[in-house]
Amino acid sequence: MSGLLRRHPDFRLLWCGEVAGKFGAAVSGVALPLVAVTTLHADAFAVGLLGACTWLPWLLIGLPVGVWVDRVRRRPLMLAAASLSLLLFAGVPLLARSGGLGLGPLLAVALLAGAAAVLFQTAYSAYLPTLLTPPDQPEGNAKLHGSASAAQIAGRGAGGLAVQWAGAANGLSVNAATFLLSLLCLLGIRHREPHPAAKERETGQGRGPVDGPPEIRVPRSLFAEIAEGLRLVAGDTWLRTLTLFGAASNLALMGYQSLVTVFLVREVGLSPGAVGGLLALAGTGGVAGAFAGRRIAARFGTARATLLCELVLPTAALLIPLSTDGAGVLLFVAGSFCVSAGVVAGNTVKAGFQQRYCPPALLGRLTASTSFVNYGTLPFGALLGGALGSALGLRTAMWIMTAGVPLAALILVFSPVRKVRDLPLTRSEGGWHTASGGRTDASPLPGS
Repeated sequence: MSGLLRRHPDFRLLWCGEVAGKFGAAVSGVALPLVAVTTLHADAFAVGLLGACTWLPWLLIGLPVGVWVDRVRRRPLMLAAASLSLLLFAGVPLLARSGGLGLGPLLAVALLAGAAAVLFQTAYSAYLPTLLTPPDQPEGNAKLHGSASAAQIAGRGAGGLAVQWAGAANGLSVNAATFLLSLLCLLGIRHREPHPAAKERETGQGRGPVDGPPEIRVPRSLFAEIAEGLRLVAGDTWLRTLTLFGAASNLALMGYQSLVTVFLVREVGLSPGAVGGLLALAGTGGVAGAFAGRRIAARFGTARATLLCELVLPTAALLIPLSTDGAGVLLFVAGSFCVSAGVVAGNTVKAGFQQRYCPPALLGRLTASTSFVNYGTLPFGALLGGALGSALGLRTAMWIMTAGVPLAALILVFSPVRKVRDLPLTRSEGGWHTASGGRTDASPLPGS
């Protein structure tokens, strides 16, 4: 261990919990489709529907969860989400043994696990800046994204092997164990964040007089705060551009990724163990991207790094549909490696930008609003990929969806991102304004 992991015990526990959770998510990302394909003999559309259920909660509850996260402490929400995921994935093997496992229950597990992920991810994004000081946040983001990518690599390989050795449903027991570890790590964190309501009273961001008694303060409605978060994104050029790009990119990414497992099994002819190993090998690009993103941004600027990571590298996605058995699988590895590297590097740069650009009091709503748009396209991408796979064939569907990955980056090309070296550190239009009329300034990092 080095740097931040060595000197910050609470971050070390958060890091361990996040890595364990990402490992488990990677296991389920391989094991759930394999359950559908090998045990339930589902077709391409059903596999796409399974992927859609995983991401549908971002559309259903993403926005209100963002408001909720800004109103309460974030760590208890993360604990609740990890507990729910643990129970869900521990229940799948039990259902299989009792003969009750079918496509319906599997879709329900995917939907509820997706809801838990919404809660965890939104709370986690807002919690991290309360745990780390601004100078530590770039290193923290890089370590979390890099280690999470490494965990996903191992998880994909473990998922395929667990399915091959223990059976599809029993393979999800590995996932349940990882969420137990994540839960224990979160419980061990000693840092206690202040209640957001107390911080509002200190900074004057709520309604009513700053020095007045709490009981006369008028709470804002849920819908008012949801609308406020959406206005924050829609009214800011940089946030709007990155969010629209993320939505278009995720539509294409999920479209082909929802078909990858069935494509490799039925079109390329690989075994479940080989599928897991190949996905793990391809995912090493995420580790490279996480650690390269910060360095690329430092050398070329955050805006130029975003274009390089999100446009140039993902063009290699067009190698994926060329995959065949034997040496032809190297095309899949090369294409997926570049896509993974570009996406994770771009996410690292984007995470640092948002944490600097947006004040902590608004991060929950901002995260939920951007995620509502970004992740809201994922279920549609999964359904589109499944529909195209059933109607046109798996390889043709893969061609269509992988072509959409670099095309989505044209949103960045025809935006202010192309015209500058670096993304801004502060909002230039006089600060951030809340619905109550209060103003919150976002300050740049010291020395930036």
